[in-house]
Amino acid sequence: MKLTVCRTLAVLASCALLWPAGHAYAQGVTTGSITGVVTDPQKQAVPGATVVAVHEPSGTKYEASTRADGGFSIPGMRVGGPYTVTVSLAGFQPQTTKGVFLNLGVATDLELALSTLEVTEVITVTAQADPVFSSARTGAATTVSREAIQTMPTINDRINDFARLSPQYSGGPFGGSFAGQDNRLNNITIDGAYFNNSFGLAGQPGDRTSVAPVSMSAIQEVQINTAPYDVRQGHFVGAGVNSITRSGDNEYRGSAYYWFRDDSLVGTEAKGATVDPGTFDFKKYGGWAAGPILKDRLFFFGLIEDESFEAPGTTFRANTGGEPAVGNVTR
Repeated sequence: MKLTVCRTLAVLASCALLWPAGHAYAQGVTTGSITGVVTDPQKQAVPGATVVAVHEPSGTKYEASTRADGGFSIPGMRVGGPYTVTVSLAGFQPQTTKGVFLNLGVATDLELALSTLEVTEVITVTAQADPVFSSARTGAATTVSREAIQTMPTINDRINDFARLSPQYSGGPFGGSFAGQDNRLNNITIDGAYFNNSFGLAGQPGDRTSVAPVSMSAIQEVQINTAPYDVRQGHFVGAGVNSITRSGDNEYRGSAYYWFRDDSLVGTEAKGATVDPGTFDFKKYGGWAAGPILKDRLFFFGLIEDESFEAPGTTFRANTGGEPAVGNVTR
């Protein structure tokens, strides 16, 4: 039996600098956000201050103003970073905070302090950000960043290998079970669109063919929600596995890779029992490229991948008569 699959994924990401955010009709969250408060040296709220966040790799800029209570919120932001956040107001020294990173579906909290404008004053910038705990967090969730996807060991290069980072992951015969629920009760979204197994057989999309619908090399971040009190996420009993695809930035970059695995790399004994893995041969090669089309405005990301898997249709053999039906011997 030979299975060959060729996947091509092309994502063109445009950073909309001039258009306001619209309503999200698709299920799932595809962005991050920043929330926070701006205070003066007396720890009093500063209304009317301008907060500008710039995504350094792409130059994408987001802006908001503080409310009467000094609070501000910038939704619909690109996941990742680093961001440089600057707050300014007439009569105060502009303050800049660097190295801010955003996670998928999570609001990053910042506390920004403005100092009065004096020529001889020494400016001290203070800010606090926590990538895990957030005032806008609405329930139990685990985020798998691009860095974790790149560095974690994986055999199948499937989303199940990375979903194990969730404490609620419980595996199961087909993998992908959360909080003890059948994996068909999960809701899988990619860029906000449903990606479930609509045929209804056990397992996640691609399990029956051992091929992931979208390569993990094209995934930017994955978020596993098990109990979100968020009206934007739903349609699941086990977990909502939400992921977004990668995009380009102002730097040209790319990669090429080749994976292989066969029966010579698999063990044949477990706890003293002999195991026959059969003969198989798996090969995968591919590559991706990303970069700017229009600097600070329009970017591209493209990936192509080819997988080949060869294995016998079955490793069982017929019983010659009187043999015990154990191992790979049929009845």
